Amino acid sequence: MMSNSMMLASSFPLRNFSIVDPNIMRNIGISAHIDSGKTTLSERLLFYTGRIDSIHEVRGTDNVGATMDSMELEKEKGITIKSAATHCTWKNHHVNIIDTPGHVDFTVEVERSLRCLDGAVLLICGASGIQPQTLTVDKQMKRYDVPRLIFVNKLDRMGADPWKAISDARSRLDLNAAAVQVNIGVENGLNGIIDLIKMKAFYFDGPSGEDIREEEIPADLLDFCKEKKNDLIGALAENDELMEEYYLEENLDVPIAEIKASIRKQTVALEFTPVFMGSAFKNKGVQLLLDGVVDYLPTPTEVENFAFNKTKDGEKTLMIIDSKKPFVGLAFKLEETQYGQLTWIRIY
Repeated sequence: MMSNSMMLASSFPLRNFSIVDPNIMRNIGISAHIDSGKTTLSERLLFYTGRIDSIHEVRGTDNVGATMDSMELEKEKGITIKSAATHCTWKNHHVNIIDTPGHVDFTVEVERSLRCLDGAVLLICGASGIQPQTLTVDKQMKRYDVPRLIFVNKLDRMGADPWKAISDARSRLDLNAAAVQVNIGVENGLNGIIDLIKMKAFYFDGPSGEDIREEEIPADLLDFCKEKKNDLIGALAENDELMEEYYLEENLDVPIAEIKASIRKQTVALEFTPVFMGSAFKNKGVQLLLDGVVDYLPTPTEVENFAFNKTKDGEKTLMIIDSKKPFVGLAFKLEETQYGQLTWIRIY
């Protein structure tokens, strides 16, 4: 059985539905161990993409609560209990987002959501590192062949160390992971993020970090950035002959288009996991993560989804993404609301 599979009993024509070009669509989820900052990150994603006008914190002092926490118990306890879905637009791309629970008691919500996603963001706390539910979520992503980015969050916390988190992702999660960024400072001194592909430093100014300032890499970090970029090229070289040539020649002047194409190809093929970093709470690095979602996670047409056709004795059928074909969808969640039963459907 393929990972993303469903029972296909019948289909019917799709009518009066707004069609989004699959090539500019990303269907992603955000998953992590509890208290890694998933809902805080989701709030920033909605703010920077213009879906909401102001940022509200999980268990915030304004008694509003984060946008993606709709249950009173979620707002009271500051945890996500049920999956929440939303969408936004970033650089002319349509991004559907599911914020999943982190607590082990609600892991079935993660399981249901992951089988409907094309890609995911795996959050790792920069201070706590890999935790038990991180391992569980990673196994679920592997079970459903979900390509992922890693975002090492909470670098503003005491004891934060993104490089230990990356090392643990390699050893404990068995991922070919490498940083595509370097942090400028850490803990209370977290000031910005360096993009290793562009070899530029980015600072996030303004009340909510909405004003991005691009500058040259600080002189005291230049050698370290060259070392980490060499590590990135080395990780990509494991499955890319072109990157292998650059790596063996110790040539760091890889054209931006070539290195981004290699990262995207290997991420979609589950051969590589790019690592981003920052602090959602301190409004640092979130916009660059959005760039990564658009640049490296797959479109619906780049992921294979199979159904079992009940009209043909359960024959396994590849779902072709085509708005002109009859409707096929998977109802993956039922929810009782004040308006009645709500059914969540992934449309294929």
